[in-house]
Amino acid sequence: MSATVSEFLPASAPTRASSNFQAAWNAFWSLVLRDILVTWRELISFLIQVILQPMFMLFIMGRVLPGMGEMSAGFGTILLPGILAFTVFLTALQGVSFVLILDLGYSREIEDRLLAPLPISMVAIEKVLVAMLRGWLSGIFLFPLAWWILGNSFQVRTDMLGGLIAMVILTSMVGAALGLVLGTAVQPEQIGIVFGLVLTPLIFTGCVYNPWGTINIQWFKIVALFNPLTYVSEGLRATMLPASMSHAIPTLGMGWILLVVGVSFVVFLAIGMRTFRSRVVS
Repeated sequence: MSATVSEFLPASAPTRASSNFQAAWNAFWSLVLRDILVTWRELISFLIQVILQPMFMLFIMGRVLPGMGEMSAGFGTILLPGILAFTVFLTALQGVSFVLILDLGYSREIEDRLLAPLPISMVAIEKVLVAMLRGWLSGIFLFPLAWWILGNSFQVRTDMLGGLIAMVILTSMVGAALGLVLGTAVQPEQIGIVFGLVLTPLIFTGCVYNPWGTINIQWFKIVALFNPLTYVSEGLRATMLPASMSHAIPTLGMGWILLVVGVSFVVFLAIGMRTFRSRVVS
């Protein structure tokens, strides 16, 4: 017989580990590409869903009210970073939470993904990543929309473009991580109540409509500091407001912004991964 002894020996552990990693990697990106394809096919309805509310906010508060003299002519410039933070944050949050509430509901559609050859935690990470991409997409489309609505009030500094991109990415990260927590901790029948109790105070204490430094009610100013949306709104203002306005409207320090946003992402992601595992593993 011409067979050698090595042919009858079991495969080495490194080879099996490499094969398992490659299978998990391929399965992960297959899930990502599938969800991206679904988003692309529903692009029009997706944009209508995520852009309609910011469009009316910008039009009423950035164009109509300043035109009536109820607000300063440059208010649209101050408002835009907050609306961008709100749009990216909320789109990423809903991109995880709504999908998971449906997948973990009575249909248990999540079980199809759990059968893929990858760790359970990577299924949750895939949901977070796709939601982040949806958040970035909503932010990209918001800029031409804001330019069209605000006209001369549309002013965005270009010397901090890298910082602006980084803040958009961080905003989507925190929103998606919080969405993972809500999507796994909330039962389908409770979604209306919980989102009303969570999203409303989150938005109105998140410095979306006004810089944190301009708040003159001390207790409300302190409350806003416990909201992660405050920090991404302030970070986007720091990277978007023209230099002439940034001196007159100081924002929170970028060091504090990055620290709180980073800690918020890690905490929300850790809690969300834990609740996700508890929901899918019986």
